[in-house]
This record gives sequence, structure tokens and C-alpha cells, in this order.
Amino acid sequence: MDRPVMNPVDYADVQGLLRFGYKHMTQATYALVRVKNPAAARDWLRTAPVSNAMLMTPPPTTALQVAFTAPGLRALGVAEPVIAGFSHAFRGGMTQENRARELGDVGINAPEHWEWGGPANEVHLVIMFFAQPDAFDAFVQVSTGAVWKEAFSEARWLKTENLDGVEPFGFADGISQPQLDWEQQQAAHVEYDYSNLAALGEFLLGYRNEYGKITDRPVLDPGTASADLLPALDAPEKKDLGRNGTYLVMRQLEQDVRLFWQFVYQQRGGNATEAQQLAAAMVGRTRAGDLLVPIQQQPIPGTGTDPEQISQNQFTFDHDPTGARCPFGAHVRRANPRNADFPERPASLLKKLITLLGFGPQGFRDDLMSSVRFHRILRRGREYGSELKPEDALAPAPPDDPRRGLHFICLNANLARQFEFIQNAWIASTKFSGLSGESDPLLGNRQAIPGCPVTSAFTVPHDGALRQRVTGLPQFVTVRGGAYFFLPSLRALHYIVGTDDA
Repeated sequence: MDRPVMNPVDYADVQGLLRFGYKHMTQATYALVRVKNPAAARDWLRTAPVSNAMLMTPPPTTALQVAFTAPGLRALGVAEPVIAGFSHAFRGGMTQENRARELGDVGINAPEHWEWGGPANEVHLVIMFFAQPDAFDAFVQVSTGAVWKEAFSEARWLKTENLDGVEPFGFADGISQPQLDWEQQQAAHVEYDYSNLAALGEFLLGYRNEYGKITDRPVLDPGTASADLLPALDAPEKKDLGRNGTYLVMRQLEQDVRLFWQFVYQQRGGNATEAQQLAAAMVGRTRAGDLLVPIQQQPIPGTGTDPEQISQNQFTFDHDPTGARCPFGAHVRRANPRNADFPERPASLLKKLITLLGFGPQGFRDDLMSSVRFHRILRRGREYGSELKPEDALAPAPPDDPRRGLHFICLNANLARQFEFIQNAWIASTKFSGLSGESDPLLGNRQAIPGCPVTSAFTVPHDGALRQRVTGLPQFVTVRGGAYFFLPSLRALHYIVGTDDA
């Protein structure tokens, strides 16, 4: 099962969200549902126009995607021996006590306070509707007719707004994404330079990952009911339920935009310029999306040569070793430290061999960050709520102030090694990069943890001067819901709905 797979991708079998993101479809809503009538739910899913990853000319005006929680698979009749083949994190769910603690979902973020996905409001499926504005209403209406109403009880509809590339705090977003190696040209190897090109198997099950292996995924015996719908595994005695699927993480993150801007302005005595600078330091970019680190003029191997991509995405922090320009604790630096296996970049073959064998000096801050290429995620989230400009956020909130935030969505093949590692070791960690007493300035929940009673600080280093330490950061982001889903291939979807006793 660990032999590299070089088979070309069957785009007709892959749900399109992974490849496209559907940015040209500016209208979207996510239906979180429970299975009310399993037979009717299977009927609806059999005929649902689930979109694949094939290129179409012209591009379609609508798209529909479907993903299941582990309880959702059970509700549709998938047997426990089959569900046992999925990852431990997926089966256990996001709300397990130890997992919630590791993700920082404690205090007001705890699952018992969630509006959906928590112990009292479990969901079975997320059904995602994307469309261009003139086609959206009719698309949703046609898809949610009589069979839908018989099949599902609706837990919540999550609407999206303002697909303009700017997140609710007012900063350009969606700039940094891994480039998937769809052609599977990059062999797994030790990285000495940061590369934005990522192995396909990091995001799509059934293909080699950055270790050169196939990530664990559910497989079936050929005799299992309806298993003939699935592709054969490398080993002919098995059928592959996971191939061309992936795991989808969804979290509703409510952002207190007023609190954020009021805080940074108060910290800088009302000086607008300095407040914007502090906000940029906390995020790691300016509001326009400009880097805080010196721009590299040459492309990094394996990333292409587009100048805008090089300046806005294909950069590293090598030219900011002290964090004087982009603080170590800034959100974008925590979310993607952008190093390679060996941050010191050994130049000669002898030094590379010595480092590879584990000898020689250890680089500063290597323990939690090496290597980034094993911990990438592909983001597909969208924001909700009306725009609120920083200058307007300084005014008190009106009684009918709308809620704002991000429906965070990411895709990854290994929940524990990718999403959970980033959230726990980088975002929530108070020890990230040698820091102390601070978690992510945006996503941190400020709760005391064992050995660290204070987590509400933020450090701004300066070249040739004392660093500044901002204290008393409030909690700017609150988790309102979340769940782990399996986004199956089209053939796996047909298997799931094609039998009453899978």
C-alpha cells in the first residue's frame, strides 16, 4: 500500500472543490443537515448534480459538493467495519475532549457552546452550493425540493458574503496557497529550499505524499456489498474507498471586528498610522496584502516565475531572521513558517550529508517548524457578514450590528499531521518559535494553560532597539461551530448511497 502511485488523476472522479475553489461563482451557501429518512437521503444523493474536477469551456455557472461526517455515514447505513478504515481523527470528531483541548477549543470556544457541530447539535452532511449570482436562487430552489425535504432536517444554513479577497478584519486574504503537483512530477526528497509545490497526496487520498508514501485511507474487501463500484487498490484483493477523496475541515469563526480595531487604536493612543502598523504586525501583512519581509527577486525552485506570485506567495522569512519586520508570532508566520527541512541551508554536499545524518549544530527554532512541507493545508473558506471599515469600527456597535466572520474550510489528506498540527503546534502554542506567554494574535483564545497562566501577549521585535510587548489582547475570534467531513470521490459517493448494508 505504500508503493508510489503514478497513475494519472481521474478528474471525473474528484469533486471539484479541491481543484477549483469556484471563485468565479461568487454566491455560495453551505447547508448543514441531518439524515431524517435514510432511503430518501440516498435517493437525493444518487441524483444530486455533484460537480467533478474536469475543466469545462465555458466554465459552469453552478456547482454542488457533498461531504459526510462519521455519524452521517452511519446514518446512511455504512457499516462500522467500513467506517473503521477512516482516520482516527475523523471517526472521533472535532469535539472529542482531548482533541478540543489541543485545538484550543476551550472556554467560550468549547464545543458545548457551539451553534452547530457540538454534542447537542451534531450534523451529518455539509452540502455546498456555489453559483454565479443570476443562477444562485434557482439552483438552490431546484435542488431542495420534495425529496430533499423528506430526506433531511436542516440544522443550519451558512450564508457567505463579500467574496472580494478581503477578510472581515480588512486584510487581503487567500494569497498564500500550496501549488498542487497534479502531474506528480516531484519525487519526495529532502528539501533545502522552501518550495510552494506540494505532493498531490498531501491533499488527495490514494497518491504519494511528501514522504513518498500513500496516506492511510479506507479500503474494502472485494466481497463487500457494492464494492465493485470502487477502483482496485494496488493490491488486487482490496477495493479503494478513499482514492480521489479527502478530508474537509469546517469551522465557523466569528470575528469581532470592532474589538480588534478599537484595541489596536487604544494601544497606539489613537494614532491611525501606528495603529495600522500594529495591526499589520499582528497579521503579518499590510491590509493591501503587501509583505513585511524583504521581497525575493528570484523564483524559488519548483514555484514558477510569475513576479507577483514570487513577491506575494513564494517568499521565505530568511531575510528576517530576528523577526524585526514580520514578528515571529504574527498570524501568517505561525500559519506557515515557510522553512524547509534544514533552515540553515547547508551549502556543500558534505554539510548536507552531515545534517541529513543528524550531526552538526541544530538551527534556531527548528523543533516545531521543521518541516513545513509536511503540514500544509488547502484553504477553501469564505467570509460572512457585511463589510466594516477600520475607521467605522471605532464607533460603538448599534443594536442590530450584524455578525461577521469566516466559514473556514480546508482540505487535507491527514487531519492529525496537517490541520491539527498547524492548529496545535503553531497557532495555539504559547511556545512557538521561542516565544512565551502568547498565542496567535488573531485566533488565540487567551485561556490560561498548564505552565502558562498568561497567553494574551504579543511581541514586536525591532532591529537595534528593545522589543515591544503588547499585553492584554482580547479574544478577537470565537468558534461558533465545526466538524470533520469526508469529501468522497464520485465513485465512493455512489458506493455510500448504493447500498442499504454497506
